Amino acid sequence: MTAVENSTPASGTPEASPTPPPARRCENCGSPLYGDHCYACGQPTKGLVRHFSSILGDFFDTVFNIDSRVLRTLGPLLYRPGYLSLEYFAGRRVRYVTPMRLFLFLSLVAFFAVQLSIDFEPDADGKGGLRVGANQGDSFDRAGTVAEVEKARDAALVPLRKARKDVEGVPGGTVGMDIAIAEIQEKSAERIAELEAARKAGKPAPAPRDENDLNIKIFSDQPWHAEKNPVDVPWLPAAVDQSLNRRLKRAAETMKSDNGQQSIAKAMFNVLPQTLIVMMPIFALMLKLVYLFRRRLYMEHLIVALHSHAFIALAVTLVMLFSWLAGLVAAGGFLETVLNWARGLTIAWIPLYLLLMQKRIYMQGWPMTVAKYAVLGICYSILVGFAMVAAMIVGFLTL
Repeated sequence: MTAVENSTPASGTPEASPTPPPARRCENCGSPLYGDHCYACGQPTKGLVRHFSSILGDFFDTVFNIDSRVLRTLGPLLYRPGYLSLEYFAGRRVRYVTPMRLFLFLSLVAFFAVQLSIDFEPDADGKGGLRVGANQGDSFDRAGTVAEVEKARDAALVPLRKARKDVEGVPGGTVGMDIAIAEIQEKSAERIAELEAARKAGKPAPAPRDENDLNIKIFSDQPWHAEKNPVDVPWLPAAVDQSLNRRLKRAAETMKSDNGQQSIAKAMFNVLPQTLIVMMPIFALMLKLVYLFRRRLYMEHLIVALHSHAFIALAVTLVMLFSWLAGLVAAGGFLETVLNWARGLTIAWIPLYLLLMQKRIYMQGWPMTVAKYAVLGICYSILVGFAMVAAMIVGFLTL
């Protein structure tokens, strides 16, 4: 008896084989499915119409997924200049965190660390706290003697200079501080000159300016004033002029409040990450122009820009961490010295890292690399300065 006969049941009828399950097909184009995405149209098999617990699980898995890719990415990012970009160009991408996600995550962490390291609020006695130059004009105007102006100036410069030291190494971080410091010095010098001129002429000290006068000129030869000289641009719709005047008036009122200076500083830092993100494609375009004859695609330069800025963000985070730890240990101790050295070496590593990265990726000689590095650094610093001013203006208008 054959094997087929042995498998025949006693009833004499052959046993029916199990019916295979129907093939899964894409709900969009009908093509067979071989995974979680359709190979023909790219539509994922998972939509939003499912249990909320499943969606929540996918969200936490995406945001907080910490696997070996993170360890394989952060080490080379910090210690091996240009390695991640070269790996990406070679096609070895899946083993590392994507450049865009890496840059966005580290940038947010860095700016959060910088904000925590800067004291925006005054102490209980009213001293301390970050004060910005645009808000110091009132205290200078109210000062009736040169000594009072100098006292107000010094009180404003101390926290700003401390904040500037804290943000060393942040791309463009010191630019805003330098602008504020220069503005305070300029306003105090103007007030001292007014007081000296009044003293020599035997006249009383000039009165403070109107509380609605910001002493800024906007499309006019005279300082802006809510009623006397509002913004009125002929080529702008009246609704836009009215909106600008309302925002300026609200900003002026905020500046007069007790926490107005802190509000403006916080507003500027809130828009600074978005401002620097906008600078990313511009920096990639600068790389494209400087290395025009290397015949690299613009997207390759953008990958280099993302990795270089991700490294800067990681280094800034470490600088803030070392500064914070140094403030916790005993002053003057061995551990504080080690942490201060680590902080200083990390700051010094940033420009050296970027130079080595540029050399290894574009593979030009040292003289040409150093020359292009200097040109890029100067041009980008100027652009970052303009971006910081734009961030200050946007923060001022969004109070």
